[in-house]
Amino acid sequence: MARALWVLALIALAALVVYGMRRGWVNRAKRQAAQLPEFPVLPEEPGGAELLPAATGMYVGTTFAGDWQDRVVVGDIGHRANGTARLWKSGLLLDREGASSIWIPAEAVVDARLDHKLANKVVPGVGMVVVTWRLGEHLLDTGFRGDEKTTQSEWVEAVRALGPASAPDDNR
Repeated sequence: MARALWVLALIALAALVVYGMRRGWVNRAKRQAAQLPEFPVLPEEPGGAELLPAATGMYVGTTFAGDWQDRVVVGDIGHRANGTARLWKSGLLLDREGASSIWIPAEAVVDARLDHKLANKVVPGVGMVVVTWRLGEHLLDTGFRGDEKTTQSEWVEAVRALGPASAPDDNR
């Protein structure tokens, strides 16, 4: 009988932890929805030929710039997904499988870099392309881990060439 009570207590504790995590995620999404403007929408015509061949890989996530663990969770932006990155002169498209696409206009791009951590994901070496971009008055970091690691430096240089904007004094 004592063992059964311990098992029930542990199940209740686990359920309470899951409930708390879910509630925290939903509350964070509500706060960020009030704080952040709408995400840009992909134009009907992205603008000319693609600057690089499309890259398949995984969308890692989006965080507030300067804090690699402060994930943006508005809508489905916080969900990792496999997808394809496409780059035009007008911007960067992350076309995610099973989730909405993310469009980063060229005029919003601030910088790009190779990094090994973002959105609570750590990979060996410099395993992902991280694009710093402006959404309203906020700076965000968006990460994409390409399947073809040899082209990631090329992606960073091409995204940087879109014409970086100047960074504001305050990230948030």
